[in-house]
Amino acid sequence: MPSTISPTTEDNILNEEEALILDAVDQFLERDVRPYVQALAAADEYPADIVEAMKELGLFGATIGAEYGGLGLGASTYSKIVERVSAVWMSVSGIFNSHLIMCAAVERFGDEEMKRHYLPKFASGEMRGAIALTEPDCGTDLQGIRTRAVKDGDDYVINGNKMWITNSVQGHVLACLVKTDPDAEPAHRGMSLLLVEKEWGYEASKLKKLGYRGVDTGEVRFDNVRVPAKNLIGGAEGRGLQQILSGLELGRINVAARGVGVARACLEESVAYAQTRKTFGKPICQHQSIQIKLADMATKVEAARLLVEQAAAAYDTGARCDMEAGMAKLFATEAAQRIIDASVQLHGGDGVRSGHPVESLYREIRALRIYEGATDVQKVVIARSVLG
Repeated sequence: MPSTISPTTEDNILNEEEALILDAVDQFLERDVRPYVQALAAADEYPADIVEAMKELGLFGATIGAEYGGLGLGASTYSKIVERVSAVWMSVSGIFNSHLIMCAAVERFGDEEMKRHYLPKFASGEMRGAIALTEPDCGTDLQGIRTRAVKDGDDYVINGNKMWITNSVQGHVLACLVKTDPDAEPAHRGMSLLLVEKEWGYEASKLKKLGYRGVDTGEVRFDNVRVPAKNLIGGAEGRGLQQILSGLELGRINVAARGVGVARACLEESVAYAQTRKTFGKPICQHQSIQIKLADMATKVEAARLLVEQAAAAYDTGARCDMEAGMAKLFATEAAQRIIDASVQLHGGDGVRSGHPVESLYREIRALRIYEGATDVQKVVIARSVLG
């Protein structure tokens, strides 16, 4: 359903350019996404036509600098786009969000030759991809990865497996975290980031998930895949972990914004239902117990949005914002889980009926509490910042 609850914190702070961009996004969502969500999600079908529309809109270059063909948007505007998209279909946001984390690593740390070659193709959506970090036996502890890249002349040869990699099946390139020196102490000094094109030989197979349907999430296998040494991001070995942790700040902000979008959609569904569903001769929104639930939902949505805005503003300064991004991701995704759980309860039987919007949102939100660092990881990140 179209939004009926305006994001109050945005009302008076949008500049003209930002307002035009967000209006174009809203039109795209109503024209190209909302009518097809239920069918595509039910079939777990990759939304190829929607991806083409996103390319035309420029979403694959949203945060890439204008000199490389992107829109050059800051995280503050970008997070508002993510919220809007996620309120209609969260999976769509994952397709360009994961791609843009890869782009940020190239733009921040790649040499000029790499940036000139790849970023225009990334910005247009001609080449799409993501980051490849997680492995079958390693997720949170990235220093434990086993995927190996061995220098051989002017190439690196990669062997290993990656797991839960977005855009790996339908995409064209991955920023892959590898071990270039497995004996390094400490371990992070032996980790590097390589930009690997799919046509060079890695294989990807699609994984099925509880929610987050439509977006392709895959297992990736590297079997003696040769990568030109010039595709080492940053030009020197041993910097990969620091580079990827920097990129995860933007990743956590966009996951937090997704949480706000999903929570906002759930609030809107709950308000509409409470105004039409009747018990004891009157709409349930007139019962005080329901009003209390709705008030709690609305407050959590606004608090989450404010934390996302704070984290995005901190990111736009160029300084490290581990704590702000961690707080936003932690609160927004946990709040969304509570909001959706309360909404399912409010809807009663309808809330668990297959295909109902709230049932779909219930499945969507669970993954967000894991992606880009699970809830407990965010608490550790925040605690370390608090402790100095």
